Amino acid sequence: METTHRVRVGDARDLSLPAESVELVVTSPPYPMIEMWDDLFADVAPASAEALDAGDGKEAFDAMHDALDAVWRELERVLVPGGIACINVGDATRKVGESFRVYPNHARITDAFEDLGFDPLPDVLWRKPANSAAKFMGSGMLPPNAYVTLEHEYVLVFRKGRRRSFEPGSTRRYESAFFWEERNRWFTDVWTDVRGCLQDLPADDLRDRAAAFPFEIPYRLVNMYSVYGDTVLDPFWGTGTTTLAAMVAGRNSVGYELDGEFADHFAERVTDVPEMARDVVGERLRSHREFVADRRDAGDEPAYDATHYDFPVVTKQEQDIRFYVADEVAETDDGYRVTHEPADEMASLE
Repeated sequence: METTHRVRVGDARDLSLPAESVELVVTSPPYPMIEMWDDLFADVAPASAEALDAGDGKEAFDAMHDALDAVWRELERVLVPGGIACINVGDATRKVGESFRVYPNHARITDAFEDLGFDPLPDVLWRKPANSAAKFMGSGMLPPNAYVTLEHEYVLVFRKGRRRSFEPGSTRRYESAFFWEERNRWFTDVWTDVRGCLQDLPADDLRDRAAAFPFEIPYRLVNMYSVYGDTVLDPFWGTGTTTLAAMVAGRNSVGYELDGEFADHFAERVTDVPEMARDVVGERLRSHREFVADRRDAGDEPAYDATHYDFPVVTKQEQDIRFYVADEVAETDDGYRVTHEPADEMASLE
């Protein structure tokens, strides 16, 4: 199996992609009203900078989201019917002028997608702890003017119209299955086992322009909402974490990024993809074997034998599950091509 991964330096408000050519979007945009993104929004939405200078936080918030709305319109155009958009975003707290308040980015983005005709699906919360020991805001220990610290982010999930349909017995869909126990962990609405991370970037100025987007988040979402052969789009590509997840998961990808420095840095990361894929797939297989062993110890043997592996699975839908690992990564004119080999021989991964 081969997958292609295109990286384009450009503005996601004008995607050079055909209509209905993408099955899944996984992205983490700049968060309006978070100060680290002020300069970026000032470039793409000058009215936001003017509003901040005037002390009008609500107007700045609206101007920033107006810029993001143009990207969401492009996503509606390029997603296939039934395609899914997963938007990782956090709310912001900020004092502008004399007013301190929360700016609900997740609610504003939900409204924007609904206006475009998307159906909101249940979202996910994950905890991203603040680093400061003195993180509480307001009047300290004295009521009533202390403020809750925001330590969670949202993965908002939207579907474009009705669910996608597949031919009966679709091989690529059934091979893309996840384990029963993964389903129970991934499809809960609070992810307590995912944490924020620091970006491994060579310079402080580049690090200041990057967001901490743990690999586990896009990797889960790619497996949850796409199948082999699908294309995953990240319109706010950053350090390319979504592309890494697609490479490891055996999906195609496209990424758009305004800053070409990030694309240059990504070239150093792709050399690790084969090893990363073997580690990730190996861990999933090891974890399932441990799950099976625990079930057996409890006298509850899973009922179905996997087609491609020597272990049982809980449901019939998992029987044809098949993993592919990245074997070789080659650079192309506009990105990368990855060759994947079936991970049918367990000893090589454990």
